[in-house]
Amino acid sequence: MEHTNHVRLTTSELTPAVPPFYGADDRKVGKVDHIHGAGACGSAVSDVGGFLGIGAKPVAVPVSDLEFMRDEDGDVHAFTSWTKDERKQMPEYRD
Repeated sequence: MEHTNHVRLTTSELTPAVPPFYGADDRKVGKVDHIHGAGACGSAVSDVGGFLGIGAKPVAVPVSDLEFMRDEDGDVHAFTSWTKDERKQMPEYRD
């Protein structure tokens, strides 16, 4: 996925929508279930692992590690340097 033409969003532009996010290799590594906290200090909570949602665990990725953007079609997504394997190693998020 080419990100150069995508419009970067600020944290104040984020909505409760559930955008997918992509890793360094441009593969989809998850979708944001919800944002916990506000602004750059917040965390994007998403499930990792499991199969078809069974056995998955929620993990929190700092919002500052995600770059939210809007593509040419107006769809919002995020980009991170985290890989799916690195996310699997993160501790389980507990609200």
